[in-house]
Amino acid sequence: MSHTIAAVSTGNAISAIGIIRLTGDDCAAIGGKVFTCKNGKPLSEAPNRKLILGELHDKEGRVIDSCCAIYTRGPHSYTGEDTVEFHCHGSPAVLAAGLEALYCAGAKPAKRGEFTKRAFLNGQLDLTQAEAVIDLIEADSAESAANAAGQVGGILQKKLNPIYDDLTNLCSHFHAVLDYPDEDIEDFGLASYEGSLKTDTKALETLLKTYNQGRILRSGVAAAIVGKPNVGKSSLLNALAGYDRVIVTEVAGTTRDTVEETVMVGKTRLRLIDTAGIRETDDKIEAMGVERSRQAVENADLVIFVCDGSKPLTEDDEAVIDFCCEHEHAIALINKADLGSAVEPGDLPFMYVINICAKTGEGLDLLADVVDEMFESDTPCDGSILTNARQYDAIRRACDAMQSALKGLRLGLTPDAVLTDVEEAMEAMGEVTGATVREDITARIFERFCVGK
Repeated sequence: MSHTIAAVSTGNAISAIGIIRLTGDDCAAIGGKVFTCKNGKPLSEAPNRKLILGELHDKEGRVIDSCCAIYTRGPHSYTGEDTVEFHCHGSPAVLAAGLEALYCAGAKPAKRGEFTKRAFLNGQLDLTQAEAVIDLIEADSAESAANAAGQVGGILQKKLNPIYDDLTNLCSHFHAVLDYPDEDIEDFGLASYEGSLKTDTKALETLLKTYNQGRILRSGVAAAIVGKPNVGKSSLLNALAGYDRVIVTEVAGTTRDTVEETVMVGKTRLRLIDTAGIRETDDKIEAMGVERSRQAVENADLVIFVCDGSKPLTEDDEAVIDFCCEHEHAIALINKADLGSAVEPGDLPFMYVINICAKTGEGLDLLADVVDEMFESDTPCDGSILTNARQYDAIRRACDAMQSALKGLRLGLTPDAVLTDVEEAMEAMGEVTGATVREDITARIFERFCVGK
């Protein structure tokens, strides 16, 4: 028997509709103590999954809202348990009073992610689907929402299930022959499974390759804006952000630390990092900022080099250029196009060089086109893209184990030695779906959720 939990599922902001959610064996009885159906019948007798008009009461019994209730009987609910929702007017005061009344009536406060955790524990969702719920809540682009929705729909599990089934068949065949030698079971031969092992390993390798796209889809492209002091890096960030996010002055070295802002550039979400100007300096504070700038470049998905196009390149510019050219994705921007041109695109050793004016916005549309081209992917955002670092690590370990199994097979190792790697791969894959995940890992996963979900 599960105790009944309650929470507001729609946040604390004023809205047209606010929802209070309960789940657990006694949710109808507890909900019925604070909600009176207009038809005079008890809430426990309400038809399944039908909106019922009535009145919500506070802990003193006073009517605080005219609203609707919906009673969904388990197991055909989100959590797999009996569930009640009150759809109220979206006043935070009303929702708080209604929730307090439910606590007084016997409900317990829901913990972060407890509704979804119950859905997972009750078999309504596998772990990939449960983790995708928070991704869907936090999605800030159509692509990330589409991928999260696909994972909630079970796309990732559908990709992993055939592989897991193949490995299960392999292990079960071996153990059946070993444990029941007198039975009429087809002789076990590892060589006959080599083809399926190759195919399954390839499938895992393909899945792994989607993680970089998934990481960007989830968090955006980390783009470091670099250059020597006073070339217009902060002005560029402000122009892309659409407001004065960073202080801009004529004094070189104004930006002493990295500043971040997330913006849409074309169709691509960039996590812009405005760095301190990179140059040799005796100022200890500025030197710390320069070192952080170097670290930002090393960790960035994209480096945007900025120079002052109205002045010839200097040794400081050249030093930054050498540093940036080592990066896989780099764009050079010749800024201050309105002040004349002392730097030509051919002077810079970058594949992409764009003349811009951060002050007027000139050239920023070309920058958007280049960024979209760089990070465009043919992989559909249908739920088959890995966006989760925990899932990536598990799939990587599964892939490593499969590669080891294939190597052992080719070297002529005994079946039990090869199957040790196969079983390790299965265990790692089980961590993705939740089949073998430990309780402490489960708890940590659901800590990311908000209360009420």
